[in-house]
Amino acid sequence: MKQFAVKVTLHIILIVLLSIGSYLLFKEHLWFSMTIGILLLIVTSISLYRMQFKQITLLRRLTDSIRYNDLMQTFHPPFKNKIMNEWAKELSETLKDFRGRLLAEEIKHQYYENLLNKVDTAVLVTDKKGHIEWMNQTAIAHLGQIVQLPESLQKAAITPDTSVVHLEENGTVLEMAISCTIFTTTGKVQQLINLKNIHSVLERNEMEAWQKLIRVLTHEIMNSITPIISLSETLSERGIPEQLSEKEYSIILQAMQTIHRRSKGLLEFVENYRRLTRIPTPVCSRISITELLIDLKKLFIEKQFYIEIPPLDLFLYADRAQIEQVLINLLKNANEACSKKTDKSIRIQASSHTTGIITLTVSDNGEGILPEVLDKIFVPFFTTKTSGSGIGLSLCKQIITQHKGSISVKSEVGKGSSFTLTFPKI
Repeated sequence: MKQFAVKVTLHIILIVLLSIGSYLLFKEHLWFSMTIGILLLIVTSISLYRMQFKQITLLRRLTDSIRYNDLMQTFHPPFKNKIMNEWAKELSETLKDFRGRLLAEEIKHQYYENLLNKVDTAVLVTDKKGHIEWMNQTAIAHLGQIVQLPESLQKAAITPDTSVVHLEENGTVLEMAISCTIFTTTGKVQQLINLKNIHSVLERNEMEAWQKLIRVLTHEIMNSITPIISLSETLSERGIPEQLSEKEYSIILQAMQTIHRRSKGLLEFVENYRRLTRIPTPVCSRISITELLIDLKKLFIEKQFYIEIPPLDLFLYADRAQIEQVLINLLKNANEACSKKTDKSIRIQASSHTTGIITLTVSDNGEGILPEVLDKIFVPFFTTKTSGSGIGLSLCKQIITQHKGSISVKSEVGKGSSFTLTFPKI
């Protein structure tokens, strides 16, 4: 290319010099010499034009190749010239490099598209109005070849949290978890929507929950029914004597008292079950966490309770009475867990995250929870206490769930436990 630039520069200088020489010869009336100069000027100009025209022709071929996606072309010089040979070679190599980059991008595109087509999650890309620009094979299988996202899915997609929608497919209603991510490409706002079929997962979790509940119910009922049956059989075998001695009367009385006690326990168990299944719908309002914690501090005045008031007041949209009941249950459980400790420490803290989520944490330095029972503590009627009903934590979980929040626990045996209540932003 340097040689080409030098040659063009020489042509321009020569044209300028010939123009000046022809003019001077014209002034001196040297007509023959002037004619020769003008002919040389014309030849030089034609040579420069020819060079530029051939160069433009090669550039046009290059742009046409790119425009019409004809990237297999190779360039040859229009005439034998070292400079044009170099120029044609550089254009051919440029097109080859461009073709290689496009091929690499296409391979990458095909790889990711095939990858997305293999996953069992429906993936769609839409614009702000819900017009579908791309969808993988799973999305096509669930929704069909549609060009517009259904209104129900659009409404569910714009919710800040993952929500569940119901889709009918081949006569079967499927539960689909839907989430949406908004991104911008080339100045255009687009939505990446994920649809995950959680029907089988929900069924499996529901079945496991029922199995856990049935095991606990069976255990509690058998504990009450077995002694009743045993005692009733014993009384039936003894028969009814004509006259009861004091010893026989005492035995029958003890048996009847045992039957009464176990029947009463079974009745209480059933009553607890009714309480668990009849939690009222929360009546939510904007409540101050500072006021809530101050009121709790009045109830738990013992020195082991450390109720931290946040420096800045935080607010929840919740049923105050129900949330207060949850915190009371957790504080009582924490106090019982620390019963064998001499340095009891039970702490409740409130915090706010940048996302607007509010958390309330109740922690203690008690005995902790065994790892093998940690995943069962929220199961109704499951308890490790000798006098517990096993519905306290279940009630807490149901109340928090009705508030669209969550409750989680971390525990280490011998070091204590920490229960965290998480609430969505208002």
